[in-house]
Amino acid sequence: MLLAAVLAAAAGGCASPKYAALRPVPRSPLVDRLKLTSRSGPKASGRTRQFLRVHDLADLQKEDPRKLLEKVQKVIEQEPSADKVYAFAELAYLEAKKAEDRDPRLALDLYGASVLNAYQYLFAERFRQLRNPYDPQFRGACDLYNGALEAGLRIACQDGGLVPGQTYTISTAAGDWDITCEIRGGPWRNDDFDHFEFASDYEIKGLNNHYLTYGLGVPLIAVRRSHEGEPPAAKYYPPELSFPVTAFLRPVGGENSHGADEQSRQRGVLEIYDPATTTDIVVGAVRVPLESDLSTPLAYFLSGSKLDSVATLGLLRPETLLQGTGADRSDRITGLYMVQPYEPGKIPVLMVHGLWSSPMTWMQMFNDLRASPEIRDHYQFWFYLYPTGQPFWLSAAQLRRDLAEARAVLDPYRREPALDQMVLVGHSMGGLVARLQTIDSGDDYWRLVSDQPFDLIKAKPKVRRELASTYFFQPNPSVRRVVTIGTPHRGSRFSNLTTQWIASKLIRLPRALVVSQQALFRDNKELIRDDELLKIETSIDSLAPDSPFFPVMLASHRAPWVQYHNIVGLVPEHGLLGKLAAGSDGVVAYESAAVDDAESELTVPSDHMVIHAHPRAVLEVKRILLEHLAELRGMPGPRPSQIRTAAVPVTPR
Repeated sequence: MLLAAVLAAAAGGCASPKYAALRPVPRSPLVDRLKLTSRSGPKASGRTRQFLRVHDLADLQKEDPRKLLEKVQKVIEQEPSADKVYAFAELAYLEAKKAEDRDPRLALDLYGASVLNAYQYLFAERFRQLRNPYDPQFRGACDLYNGALEAGLRIACQDGGLVPGQTYTISTAAGDWDITCEIRGGPWRNDDFDHFEFASDYEIKGLNNHYLTYGLGVPLIAVRRSHEGEPPAAKYYPPELSFPVTAFLRPVGGENSHGADEQSRQRGVLEIYDPATTTDIVVGAVRVPLESDLSTPLAYFLSGSKLDSVATLGLLRPETLLQGTGADRSDRITGLYMVQPYEPGKIPVLMVHGLWSSPMTWMQMFNDLRASPEIRDHYQFWFYLYPTGQPFWLSAAQLRRDLAEARAVLDPYRREPALDQMVLVGHSMGGLVARLQTIDSGDDYWRLVSDQPFDLIKAKPKVRRELASTYFFQPNPSVRRVVTIGTPHRGSRFSNLTTQWIASKLIRLPRALVVSQQALFRDNKELIRDDELLKIETSIDSLAPDSPFFPVMLASHRAPWVQYHNIVGLVPEHGLLGKLAAGSDGVVAYESAAVDDAESELTVPSDHMVIHAHPRAVLEVKRILLEHLAELRGMPGPRPSQIRTAAVPVTPR
């Protein structure tokens, strides 16, 4: 219990929350406008009821809905006007709502008719001079378009599912329509889609902020599936990854396709867009913003993700993360993760979590940063998962190997300059793992262990390789900036004799590591001058303020092309907690968190567990990313605004 209490303060991790919950009624502005949940049933708006009275059609509402709409269609053909087309769209929607349970096929046709007539109201050239965007009916037409399209898609998803590349047929009072579903824009392809959920069905619980844009289209949650022939980057996608898309229905033939001939057969395209890459589209001569929801698909994925559950395993049983269950270890869960597709030309921002944590700890910041169009257009976010029970320098060595492997997978011919502008963001111990990617070790770290050349060490080849990668390394030439948040650059007082002893009882290291370590000491007694560093077995031990690793790390030769930024937490000094944590974030003292070589340092009034989700910390990371772009724009070569980013020349050594 003592270790759990101490580590809970130090971890920055938390119990897995329910990020998204089903709503009792899907979110829609039509619910109130058309009284969809009223006991007396849906009801047309006052202007539509007036249209029915004027044309002596009110009594037909009780008859076959097709007959009613056929008569409305004849009124439109005799004297076309935008308000009549609006009335048709609204009546078709209401009749579809009534028919959903008894006749889904009829409901689908009626919803389709509602969508197509709302589209005519909004875009038909013949109504351009009369269309009034200040009329509440204009927004009502937008809501009818979105609401009817969503309701129709729900029926389609129940009847065999919505499948990219498939064609659906609907019948309207103006003729039959063949609607083909096509992927437009973004990196996803037809085979990537397993099924769709509706963003309006879910209420966000676990994310602080909900990012939506308003326009036309239906925000959907697309759930990805693995398939043959998928791109190499797919190895970094977590299982059942979900991502945002927006569906937009467009008649083929332009905004004037209205089907005056009842026997005509027309075509439409249900266009699927990724709002992370496409925010608006062009219809005729009009630029139309897409309705989008970036946060709900993320919350949906997080609610079903198992990444948060690995935080405790990674601390107490590092071997369970390091080794998969398969013979080739292909199913091991440590390493890089992407929750959006790899996109050439976008700069990676790699987020490295801290002690007793997982990539889930970054989702608040990721949700906020991705909401910025400029950041979304130029950056892609990656996450690193590693076992936090082992010393942080071992995790740093693993990250070096994993980054090298990722470059070989994503860009084997090194033709992608954006990958050479990488930004690392590390929280707590993750900041130490990140910083060690930018340092030239020389033989400084080996000298802490031995005065003899490393070549003299007697060990099995695998042990020698791992030992060498831990104590001898060079800076990653692709890393340009490192942002550390609440990082114990000089250790933490929470690593003391008591916590170290308890950790040694609870944290179970991989047996292979223990055996190889014992053999190393036995076979190299005359070479190892000081085995203190080699005997550090857990991350708790490695964070001790008196560890010899920290002074060497702070004095190490840093890559001249790297800029450091630092964010430090200080608990406000009020109340008992504030007094106990004075001069620290509750885990890391200011003296340990501060560094002299940072280009910028920001102090945030926050405790250690949540500092990386604090609004000021998020805004500071955003500022740094925008500053990075601004500096790149001032360099010769392609500009970030042209997608591909110029590489910064490495200073020769």
